[in-house]
This record gives sequence, C-alpha cells and structure tokens, in this order.
Amino acid sequence: MAQVTFQDLRRVADSLALLKGRTVVDASVRSDFRQLKLELSDGMVVVIAVESTESGPPHLSVDVVRLPEERSRQLEVRFDTF
Repeated sequence: MAQVTFQDLRRVADSLALLKGRTVVDASVRSDFRQLKLELSDGMVVVIAVESTESGPPHLSVDVVRLPEERSRQLEVRFDTF
C-alpha cells in the first residue's frame, strides 16, 4: 500500500473544506481509481488525483477550478470625428 505524506493530506483537507455547504451534482472516478472528479452546482470542479513517479512515493494532488468572477460592465469610449 502506498504511503501519502501528511502535507498531501492537509492540502486535500483544506481543499475539501471549500466544499462545505455546496451541492455536488456529479462525481466520477477514473477506471484505474487514480482520479476523483467532483462537479458542484455553482460550476466549481474539484479533482483529486494520485500521481505516481518513477522515483519516490506517489504524490496526492488536488485541483480546484472556480468560475471566473463576474466582470463589471465594460466602459465604452466613443471617438468623435472632427
């Protein structure tokens, strides 16, 4: 069984804390069980994966993708011709 470092587990816990109070609308696992993808109702996507390297222990990674914040209205500038 592969060992995961405490720092990796801490990062996963911190990332999963972002999910508190949110609704998961879809979850999928890769066929080799190396990746879990959660899609939330607000469009956020969380991917937890085990990345193996040839040298050293496997690395647990967490990626959180958020939708960009709504942009404010654009300023329209018109140039009058002389």
